[in-house]
Amino acid sequence: MARKPFEKPVPGELFVWVKRFSWIELAIFAGLLFFWLVPGFDTATMLFGWAHGLGFIALCVVIWVACVRKETPYTLLAATLTPVGPVGSVIGIELIERKGWGVGEHQGSQTAAPESAPERG
Repeated sequence: MARKPFEKPVPGELFVWVKRFSWIELAIFAGLLFFWLVPGFDTATMLFGWAHGLGFIALCVVIWVACVRKETPYTLLAATLTPVGPVGSVIGIELIERKGWGVGEHQGSQTAAPESAPERG
């Protein structure tokens, strides 16, 4: 069955990978900030900088593909492209999972998807 063009996205398999990549990129970004702030780690700063740069581009591509496949809302891509980068994507994912922001319901389901976190009253 074809999806309607303005239907809300429903998280699927790719959403799980977006979440994993976001947390990995956040860890790399935290490492970069640490080595950048502590003096004497020029090589480590360079390596983490390259890893963050390439990882961030890969994260944005994966999120964009998930948006095109209607598995995540475009607001997650917008949150990722903010100056805080991977912090924005992790916050966006948590809002999607905990509050159901910007996502539709699974077929035959009565609750917003995904249901990995308990509902907050």
